[in-house]
Amino acid sequence: MNKVTVLAIETSCDETSVAVVQNGREVLSNIISTQIDLHEKYGGVVPEIASRMHVEKINFVIKEALQEANVTLDEIDAVGVTYGPGLVGALIVGVVAAKAIAFAKDKPLVGVHHIEGHIAANYITHKALEPPFLCLVVSGGHTHLVLVKDYTSYEIIGRTRDDAAGEAYDKVARAIGLSYPGGPKVDKLAREGNKDAIKFPRAMMDDGYDFSFSGVKSAVLNYINGAKMKNEPIHNADIAAAFQSSVVDVLVSKTIALAKEKSLDKVALAGGVAANQGLREAMEEASKANGIKLYYPDLSLCTDNAAMIGCAAYYEFMGGKRSGMNLNAVPNLPIGKK
Repeated sequence: MNKVTVLAIETSCDETSVAVVQNGREVLSNIISTQIDLHEKYGGVVPEIASRMHVEKINFVIKEALQEANVTLDEIDAVGVTYGPGLVGALIVGVVAAKAIAFAKDKPLVGVHHIEGHIAANYITHKALEPPFLCLVVSGGHTHLVLVKDYTSYEIIGRTRDDAAGEAYDKVARAIGLSYPGGPKVDKLAREGNKDAIKFPRAMMDDGYDFSFSGVKSAVLNYINGAKMKNEPIHNADIAAAFQSSVVDVLVSKTIALAKEKSLDKVALAGGVAANQGLREAMEEASKANGIKLYYPDLSLCTDNAAMIGCAAYYEFMGGKRSGMNLNAVPNLPIGKK
């Protein structure tokens, strides 16, 4: 089989995305229908609205992805789909669509872990990247340090014990009056502020490589409330800069320390927060200082998209993985589960 063409579906949260990916790294199409405008008025994703919109959009997005790739369902070699983790109702829409196509066209079905998809996004941007390497996965729901042993073999070494980094960003954004999604807006505002104007805590968790971001989030909220009670001026740009500095310092220091401990000279970023310019710049500087090569996906591949799922599905497919028609959504699916 010279060319393996995968139709991939991603509906884990609020993006309905379908892609056609060839041989894991060549993206023939990657269609994303976003729902940000719908959820913005509520300050976050409303699961019921997300599920309903997936139902409305999925068939149109599948058709558009096939048209842009100039392939038919008969020319597809496998169907890959995110089956967890994520919002259960949203996941079910993608899983049902994938199973229907696989059954109707007698094609192999490959269930993909959403976070493994984010890691795989690096293979699309960096064609020469190969395991092993260390990957920092940072998103609204996850903060993981993952040892990527092979294309389908992962070991989580560090994880958040409370709020994910992206979740903390969204909560701080709301506290300083920024709309959803807050992460990119905090990153932008931080460039206008003085990170040294306020000292927020850095939870280093000295007993290992786990993370904790609830403390810094609470410190920001307490600072704002205290300033209001004392009628002191509140400089939102300084708050954003100081908060981002606290989070980024912890992410970068732990990642570099683990890479050195494991004698790894390759580190990758993945997930929505991998698009954060403050994090990218700090990680670039630290990696260069320690002789480590840093990889991160194109901005378009940091947020949820089906191309990354197609890449991960390709390697799972080539490794022999096949999912049955009993595949179901698993909202709390642990990474590495096959």
